[in-house]
Amino acid sequence: MFGFEQFLAINRRLTGFWRLAWLNLLWIAVTALGLGVLGVGPASYAMAKYLHRWFRYGETPPSTRTFFRYARELRWQPVLVGAVLMGAGGVIFVNLASFSDWYLRAANLLALGVLWIIAAYVFTVLAALDVKGLRAQLTSALLLGVGSLHWTIIGTTAVVIGHALMLRFALPLLAMFGVALPAAVFAAICSRILRDLEPAAAEDPAIPARTIAHPVQRTDALTSHPESVSDRVHPLPKGTPA
Repeated sequence: MFGFEQFLAINRRLTGFWRLAWLNLLWIAVTALGLGVLGVGPASYAMAKYLHRWFRYGETPPSTRTFFRYARELRWQPVLVGAVLMGAGGVIFVNLASFSDWYLRAANLLALGVLWIIAAYVFTVLAALDVKGLRAQLTSALLLGVGSLHWTIIGTTAVVIGHALMLRFALPLLAMFGVALPAAVFAAICSRILRDLEPAAAEDPAIPARTIAHPVQRTDALTSHPESVSDRVHPLPKGTPA
């Protein structure tokens, strides 16, 4: 029978879908306010941080106020990250359109795949990890994606299939979930990866922390205290029985 718990579960799922749609609209609004280049970075960071706090810790604060607060949180750092990603993407697409040699096109396709991995994880790295410096942040995102390559492939496949279905059967849904879908997929993946990376003791306080083992010292080593009279060895005279 359809009970009260099932009704609550359906209500939670519907609320989550509507929250994702609203976050997608907020992302579009912040990006437009920043004229694209200046807005895409803060909007993506705000989306990643809200989804990370939601999926990782179950926090669902008021969406609009929290989203705009997150967008202003790191000032110019997300702007710089977004500009670097957009600039690198523009160079790669220009190369793909202009080069005719297969090996150059293959190199640019490989670079495009690397850029996709970085873009999928870098804003969650900004939101969830304390990594300083643009190079370290981009490198951490790449290592996170390559280190969990199977999850990256699964997430990318889910995003491609979801966008293809929306383009084929429900084009208006692309405006509602076009950015929120990949952001939600990779936020869920990052939450799982970061949970697996944390030690068990941090998750369960009842588990005692591992103690650092000290190296065992040799018992036959000479001690630092002066040798006592009783410890001295007196040689036996020659011919005297032991």
